[in-house]
Amino acid sequence: MMVSTKGRYALRVMIELADRAAEGFVSLKEIAEHQQISEKYLEAIMKSLVKDGLVVGLRGKRGGYQLACPPGQCTVASILRAAEGSLAPVACLEGDEVDCPRQSQCATLPMWRELGRLIDGFFEGITLEQLTEQARDLGDNWRSV
Repeated sequence: MMVSTKGRYALRVMIELADRAAEGFVSLKEIAEHQQISEKYLEAIMKSLVKDGLVVGLRGKRGGYQLACPPGQCTVASILRAAEGSLAPVACLEGDEVDCPRQSQCATLPMWRELGRLIDGFFEGITLEQLTEQARDLGDNWRSV
């Protein structure tokens, strides 16, 4: 499994929103500037995060985005799924059912299932709160990484 730029940027944006939670709504423009992400690309990322209920958006002069859940309850897995669509290591495991006509003869399917379980478990075990604490330990340097 390879995490795309969209997934990596989604994590950075969520860390920024968690770090700035006390400010309320944060504008798309500010996030884009701090994270050095184009506003157009950031809009697509935010759309995915809003759709999955991780972020709330507000239009207007005082609008922007804020977290929809406490950072301690938001996992890296949920953020990456929102951005990437799936954490499955192979295409045949992306849905709820295995979608492969060869599944009954596939000697590698158990291995891919186990890898998927390990990936899910790893990312489910890391919260946005933990990432935000690590970012704060870096000072302001993390915002432009």
